[in-house]
Amino acid sequence: MLTYFIRRLIGAFAMLIVISMVTFGIFFVVPQWAGATPEAMASRYVGRAATPETVALIADRLGFTDPVAVQYGRFMKGVFVGAEYNYGAGVEYCPAPCFGYSFISGQAVWPELVDRMPVTFSLAIGAAIIWVLAGVSVGVLSALRRGSFFDRLSMGTALAGVSLPIFFTGMVSLVVFSYGLGWTPPGGAWTPITENPAQWAYNLLLPWITLAFLFAAGYARLTRAGMLETMGEDYIRTARAKGLREREVVVRHGLRAALTPILTLFGIDFGLLVGGAVLTETTYTLPGLGQFAILAIRNQDLPPVMGFVLVAATFVVVASLIVDLLYAVVDPRVRLS
Repeated sequence: MLTYFIRRLIGAFAMLIVISMVTFGIFFVVPQWAGATPEAMASRYVGRAATPETVALIADRLGFTDPVAVQYGRFMKGVFVGAEYNYGAGVEYCPAPCFGYSFISGQAVWPELVDRMPVTFSLAIGAAIIWVLAGVSVGVLSALRRGSFFDRLSMGTALAGVSLPIFFTGMVSLVVFSYGLGWTPPGGAWTPITENPAQWAYNLLLPWITLAFLFAAGYARLTRAGMLETMGEDYIRTARAKGLREREVVVRHGLRAALTPILTLFGIDFGLLVGGAVLTETTYTLPGLGQFAILAIRNQDLPPVMGFVLVAATFVVVASLIVDLLYAVVDPRVRLS
């Protein structure tokens, strides 16, 4: 098990390096292939009345005149050991992990990412608890009552949840529950949990439910399919023949065997969501990582985009690694293999 963990850890690190190279190439190499000069790239971050000398100076300070390999090496050095930046007024040291400074605001990228992480983590954790509990429970009940009215209703609702985009359900929920009934606050309301836990949960309740509705639908359908297949196995009939209670047969033998694909899907979904629920945060104007990424992309601010991509990729890779290790806990057959 230790060897497997080390091998997966090395593979995860290599994957992050590849992602950093691809992302860096998209934003720094591809524009040069398209004919953009260092001065043309720097002109996006100066005023319209800037002189050619000013543009050339900015291009040199931002590192656009250096070879691509040097730029990438400087960026990765900042991530692991920190870096020094000279913007004319003096030398600024950026401790690791350093993703550079914003070309627009001049602020360090990593502190801005850290400031926005609590919003995204709060959104992801709350929604994940709701969608797992609701999706798995509905899927199990639908499988046990196959063909019933509850089964048809729940699967029809799940189909609607999978089909409707998050920005549509988010806007509808805002119109109905916030602006119409006044049950929930409008978008943009955020209170840290350390200040007021009740207000924190109240402000995020509608985004939680909206996001959970989208994900719970897929989990309900997947759980139902897995339970229908599992409950027909020979070991289920053997468990019933031994006189075990139906609840124990369903939960301990049926559901546990059907959890492997659900665990895989949860690891991917949660990792992506922690990396930034872009559409949800944009719909509800929550100041999280997703909104941070949208603003950076609109402004063509390369260091924040690079920092966001690497942080989001790290969350996905770490979540996948944890899921691989949990397989042995959920399914003993994995340990035997």
